[in-house]
Amino acid sequence: MAPLHPRPPPASMSRIREVWANNLDQEIAALRDTMDQYNYIAMDTEFPGTVARPIGSFKTSSDYQFQTMRCNVELLKVIQIGLTLCDADGNFAPEPCTWQFNFRFSLNEDMYAPDSIDMLRQANIDFARHEEFGIEPNDFAELMITSGLVLSDDTKWVSYASQNDFGYLLKVLTAAPLPAVESEFHDLLKIWFPNLYDIKYIVRSLKPNTKGGLQDLAEELQVVRHGPAHQAGSDALLTAGTFFKVREILFPNEPLDNSRFSGHIYGISGDANFMPTTSGNSASPVVPQHNAPLHTPGIYPGAPNMSAYIYGR
Repeated sequence: MAPLHPRPPPASMSRIREVWANNLDQEIAALRDTMDQYNYIAMDTEFPGTVARPIGSFKTSSDYQFQTMRCNVELLKVIQIGLTLCDADGNFAPEPCTWQFNFRFSLNEDMYAPDSIDMLRQANIDFARHEEFGIEPNDFAELMITSGLVLSDDTKWVSYASQNDFGYLLKVLTAAPLPAVESEFHDLLKIWFPNLYDIKYIVRSLKPNTKGGLQDLAEELQVVRHGPAHQAGSDALLTAGTFFKVREILFPNEPLDNSRFSGHIYGISGDANFMPTTSGNSASPVVPQHNAPLHTPGIYPGAPNMSAYIYGR
């Protein structure tokens, strides 16, 4: 059987540069050179689903959502990170304007939710190539930390309902467990991403009755998708176009109010309308895929203010 090699992207995805271990250095360098003029960065990730839920008592829904994100980010590995660069007026960087970083992921070794993997397969994510040619997280982190994209007041990060996205990105960049307390997580976000905007948080703050996800909002605003949905590069590109369309419509004569919107992530920003909640063993148990490290439902202890994590959806 002939050895696998990363394939060039189809012509329809020329805006999106595929990045594997073999071209990581040169593409981070290209991204770094581009960001001098295009300092708005739209970000999306693909990850292997949700395999655990926290149980116990929680002060708010925000706390529950945060602990759910935290336990899954700790257990799982990121599969893709997509970054799209634009300038302050919403102009995309010259092609490629988007970099899709493909990380090492093994269906034989790593934990995942089968339904999420099925969805990613339908989006044409090639897991054999991820296992063979995927980027090691430490290699990505080392180059990103010295790139100027993070830890900088000059960059503006754009996302959509991005608690998981930034959870995985922080895990990769810090090579450390996420903070156990939500407020400390936000403090860490502020250090790494001083200017951060979550489209869903902005839209729901101003138009609470807005329904649907990123694709629904993009279609309503007539923002065209490039590339397949549920791939991080395509989703980052759609996120960028949607953000600037939202800004044009909701803030036609004024800039975004940083004090109101910067640093807030939908679902874990401690909004006043989040009420206390208790989670019991109500999640439907899910036995992880037979070839994942964990073979039976179990617990993941150690979080404050909760007795355990249960595996389920």
